[in-house]
Amino acid sequence: MADYNPYENMLHVLDKAAEKLGMTKNEYEFVRYPERELTVSLPIVMDDGHVEVFSGYRVQHSTARGAAKGGIRFHPASDENEVRALAAWMSIKNAIGNIPYGGAKGGIKVDPKKLSERELQRLTRTYVRRIAPFIGTDKDVPAPDVNTNAQIMAWIADEYSAITGEWTPGVVTGKPIVAGGSLGRNEATGRGLTYTLETWCEKKGLAMKDLTLAVQGFGNVGSVGSLLMHRAGVKVIAIGDIDGSLYNPNGIDVEKAYVYANSHGRSLKGYEEEGATFIPNEELLKLPVDVLFMAALENQLHAGTMEGVKAKVILEGANGPTTEEADDYFEAKGIEVLPDVMSNVGGVVGSYYEWVQNKTGLYWTEEEYNARLKDNMRRSYEDVDAIRQQYHVTYRLAAYMLALKRIVEAQNTRGFLG
Repeated sequence: MADYNPYENMLHVLDKAAEKLGMTKNEYEFVRYPERELTVSLPIVMDDGHVEVFSGYRVQHSTARGAAKGGIRFHPASDENEVRALAAWMSIKNAIGNIPYGGAKGGIKVDPKKLSERELQRLTRTYVRRIAPFIGTDKDVPAPDVNTNAQIMAWIADEYSAITGEWTPGVVTGKPIVAGGSLGRNEATGRGLTYTLETWCEKKGLAMKDLTLAVQGFGNVGSVGSLLMHRAGVKVIAIGDIDGSLYNPNGIDVEKAYVYANSHGRSLKGYEEEGATFIPNEELLKLPVDVLFMAALENQLHAGTMEGVKAKVILEGANGPTTEEADDYFEAKGIEVLPDVMSNVGGVVGSYYEWVQNKTGLYWTEEEYNARLKDNMRRSYEDVDAIRQQYHVTYRLAAYMLALKRIVEAQNTRGFLG
């Protein structure tokens, strides 16, 4: 689907949400456009001495509710449309989580696996120097995303602090603990998804132990999320990453797979387990499970894959894994979708907690962090579910409606003269 435009997909859902709310175009038109977009070139001296120029992006979609907030991803397919859509989803997500942030996102068009650690650090620091005027603790706060991690966040904080002349840990979240990070942040997205699934189960009168699950994507979100769901009683029968999908109808030893993947560069390549076999990645989406946990990249469930899905519910851990066409198909088939903007909000809520701790200098225990996260995730779910039931719409449309109401209200309250 080379012509797939994630930003256009987002706009279609946003327009539907506005129509359901009875909003006129004048009331929400500003939400359809990013406030600011930045494209930068990043010349890097590679280890062999030659210079290579990479493209970087940062989009600030909305600051109506507070400082812009959103991750930075390093991926060869990253481009303006992807980053623009991700920034808009962050605005929606932060409004659903009801935290004082707007939305932003960043990206560099690169395959980080092809770079040495020194090259990766040069690239990161050059990117920070290019976007430094646009970010800041109360302006725009980056975080980890696809192919970025705590170490890269530490480099960002250090480079920005070198530019400003003072240690500024709150400029970025998802940092290592020793560099101003927060206990619980690394697991926050996966833990939040587990809380979402638990809440869905409660409303359905089910127990976690009644569920079977297949997960596409075994990076931070997929591995942590499926591990915590496994510990809560869910039977995980398939896990997959870019190197292949492992299937065991009797249940996979997720604890063992988690340790292996996290000690082998977040890859399942070479992993073996008694009773488990590798299947083609496309077959994972077709397994007859209760829960299909999408934790890889956007645009995975579309016209070419949607008809094979046999799951009862789709839990979106990745951003934008389901196209609008697939959404309509799943609704018609009675397959519920717990959307990304509601379900994976734990990551940015957790980042907000780290930011608060950085600003105050008062750090919480992991138990305090997780208790706050659970409360926030449940409130977000209940807020979305209330609109879903009131308007008889899907979870995704209800989530967009809730976010749109909050963003428009915030901008109107601040004053909008245009």
